Amino acid sequence: MDKAAFDARYGEYRQAVEDYLESLFSDKPHWADLYDAMRYSLLAGGKRLRPVLALEAARLCGLDWRLALPSACAVELVHTYSLIHDDLPCMDDDDLRRGKPTNHKVYGETLAVLAGDALQPEAFRLILTAPGLDAARRADCALILAQAAGADGMVAGQVLDTLHSPRTREELLEVHSLKTGAMLRGAALMGCAAAGAGEDLRAALGSYARELGVAFQIRDDMLDVVGNEESLGKTLGSDKADGKTTYVDVLGLTGCENAVRMCTASAKAALARLPEHEFLDVLADSLAERTG
Repeated sequence: MDKAAFDARYGEYRQAVEDYLESLFSDKPHWADLYDAMRYSLLAGGKRLRPVLALEAARLCGLDWRLALPSACAVELVHTYSLIHDDLPCMDDDDLRRGKPTNHKVYGETLAVLAGDALQPEAFRLILTAPGLDAARRADCALILAQAAGADGMVAGQVLDTLHSPRTREELLEVHSLKTGAMLRGAALMGCAAAGAGEDLRAALGSYARELGVAFQIRDDMLDVVGNEESLGKTLGSDKADGKTTYVDVLGLTGCENAVRMCTASAKAALARLPEHEFLDVLADSLAERTG
């Protein structure tokens, strides 16, 4: 797949996600400040990588990808809640996210916490009321998201990252696999579940997404050292300032580049037997080389 075709499909997915997200939480009850805080972070932009991955997985598994939009966007709601909470003073204490003041800087800590809290159940409401999917597929998607985001998924990764001071390569790999990899894998599996796909497709797409997640996070560690603050939309050097050990500390930049290439190759290899996997191949390569 050439770059123009990849960009066109990614753009179509992303626009559909943006339009769907824009339609959410636009009512104005007397607690409209909550909705405003939710929408502030939800509509702040970003790659929309997780919903795009879910939509492409659904397409590969034979579903009209538009039917998977509610489930795909549910992943983005959970991802957004995690970013709001990650930025809080009790977590990473960040001032910028995607080039804008973080949620708690605009709305205060209390409302930021509550906005994140509200986005979680709203994600499951989207899944469980999704038109075009039967009850079994809705339930499958909801269970996958709960497992990816919960106490043995994304939240576990955050606990290890913030409270357990990982130092070794193996410890960092565990953090990245849980904190980032679990949600990317969950997004891919939700696309499979929306389509009613079998275990072979789920195994292949799940392995791809897990490796993609590790490569993505290692690249993130690199960009915190050598990236451009304007492109990234956040303050650089925060990991070093917080005394965190990253892959750059353990492997050096050259070692990190090699690790990203290896994870990317493993991700693509997981799809080798699937037809029409070119979009996901290009996606993996583009994330490995990203600058923002």
